[in-house]
Amino acid sequence: MKIAIIGYGRMGHAVEEAALGRGHEIVCVIEEGEDEKFDTPEFRAADVAIEFSVPSSAVDNYLHSFAAGVPVVSGTTGWLDSMPEIKAMCRKGAGTLLWASNFSVGVNIFMELNRRLAMVMDAFPQYEPSMLEIHHVHKLDHPSGTAITLAEGIVESTSRIKSWAEPGDDSAMPEGVLPVDHRREGEVPGVHSITWDSPQDLITITHSAKSRAGFALGAVIAAEWLKGRTGFHTMEEVMADMIEHKF
Repeated sequence: MKIAIIGYGRMGHAVEEAALGRGHEIVCVIEEGEDEKFDTPEFRAADVAIEFSVPSSAVDNYLHSFAAGVPVVSGTTGWLDSMPEIKAMCRKGAGTLLWASNFSVGVNIFMELNRRLAMVMDAFPQYEPSMLEIHHVHKLDHPSGTAITLAEGIVESTSRIKSWAEPGDDSAMPEGVLPVDHRREGEVPGVHSITWDSPQDLITITHSAKSRAGFALGAVIAAEWLKGRTGFHTMEEVMADMIEHKF
């Protein structure tokens, strides 16, 4: 498969390594400020583009790719205010995008566990949930896109948690609001912990990434899945197909 890489930072390099390791060809690499490359034969030859950039560039990168007729797999977060517009374009046939807040297979398993645990906990009101995410100091947005996806999974899976918010000051969080806190430390690839606390005990589930390799591999797997498809898609669809194929 011919792959273009949009964004050639740490994740872009990891994607390149993962793609080459699975026998794919990198036909174009576009770094920040190289928008002219979207209008080249090399980019247009790509079966799929994999995009990991910054929030301020993501939507423009999608629009350039759509105009060139190249489907996009993207893990960039922090641009979600524009999601309705991008989804509408994909549904009208004006582009193809597979977006995920996190492409790691392990994280997506963790997301499913999170939803199922929240369903169970809905019957036990003595347990109150909270979340903490830790990432490297280079990550610009907070909370992370993965933390937002996890938080939304809890809100959708319980009747007593209505929304989520980042803690502001020392005042208590309103009832029914899930606190989602963040820290930025060194070169931490990503840690997400969800705790259900009661007066008697607490239950915590945690996913800790060891490196960016898992994210990159998942993005390449998603690109393989997306080839030949159109519209808007998610990593949940990729995982569902993987699980169905396995069992």
